[in-house]
Amino acid sequence: MDFTLDTYSLIIVTIIGAATPLLLAALGELINEKAGVLNLGLEGMMIVGAVVAFFTVTSTGSAILGVLAAILSGMAMALVFSFLTLSLQSNQVATGLALTIFGIGLSSLIGKSLVGIAYEGLPKLDIPYLTDLPFIGNVLFSHDILVYFSIFMVFATTYFLNKTKSGLVLRAVGESHDAAHSIGYPVIKIRYMAALYGGAMSGLAGAYLSLSYSPMWADNMTAGRGWIALALVVFAMWMPSRVLMGAYMFGGITILQLHGQGLGLDVPSEFLSMLPYLATIVVLVLISRQAQNNFAPACLGKPFYSSH
Repeated sequence: MDFTLDTYSLIIVTIIGAATPLLLAALGELINEKAGVLNLGLEGMMIVGAVVAFFTVTSTGSAILGVLAAILSGMAMALVFSFLTLSLQSNQVATGLALTIFGIGLSSLIGKSLVGIAYEGLPKLDIPYLTDLPFIGNVLFSHDILVYFSIFMVFATTYFLNKTKSGLVLRAVGESHDAAHSIGYPVIKIRYMAALYGGAMSGLAGAYLSLSYSPMWADNMTAGRGWIALALVVFAMWMPSRVLMGAYMFGGITILQLHGQGLGLDVPSEFLSMLPYLATIVVLVLISRQAQNNFAPACLGKPFYSSH
C-alpha cells in the first residue's frame, strides 16, 4: 500500500474519530471516581445516549436537540444509579453492571424502528483557506464540534481538579469522605453531582457514536467502548492528560483492527478485531503490577453513611 500525505491524514482523522467517544466517557468517569463513585455502567449510559440521540435527530431533524437528549438520557441513567448506590447504599459494582445490562436492553427496544435509517452526520468545521490546507487542513480543521469539545474538556478538567476550590473539595470527598463530612461538606450531594456529570459525558460519547462516528443505529454499536473507557481511567492513573494520551492510543489500536488487512498485515482478521480488548487487559495488568492503587482515590467505591 502506497502512503501519501492524504493517506496519513486520513488515518489520523480516523484515529481522532475513534478516540473521541473514549475520551468523553473516560473524562466523565474520572470525575466520578475522583469523588469516590465507581460507576461500571458506562457502556449502558453510552448506548442509551447513542440511541436517544439518533431517535431525536431522525424525529426532529435537529442535531442540537439530539445531543441534548443524549446528555439528559445519560444523566437520567446516572440518577438511577446514584439513587440506588448513594441513597439506598446498594453495591456500586453490582449496580453498575445492572445499569449496563439494562441500557443495552433498553437501547435495543428504542432502536428497533431505527435500523436502516440514514443520517448525514454532524456538520464539520469549515474555515475558509484553513480547511483547504494540505494535510493540516484535513487533520485539524475537518472535525465536528464534539471532537474539539473533547480536547477542551481535558484542559477544563485538569484546571477544575487542580486550580479550583470545587475541584479540591471533590478530591477531598474521594480521598476521605468522613473527613470532608466532618468539616461540613455535603458528601452525598457532591457525589450525586459527580455521577450526573459522568452520565452526561457518557451520553455525549454515545451521541458522538451514532451521530458522527457511524451516523446510524445498530444494536450494540458501543461494542465495549464503555469498558475501554473505564480501563482508560486506571491507565491514566486518574490524570486527565493521560486520559487524552490513552484514548488516542486505543483509538489507534481500533483503527489498526479496522484497516489491518489494507495495511498489508498478514494477521487473521479475528485477532485484529480483539486487539482493542486485548490491549485493555494488558494495560490493566501492567499498571496493577506498578501498584496503581497508590493513585486511586482512597474512598473509591466505598459507601458513605451520613450518621458517621
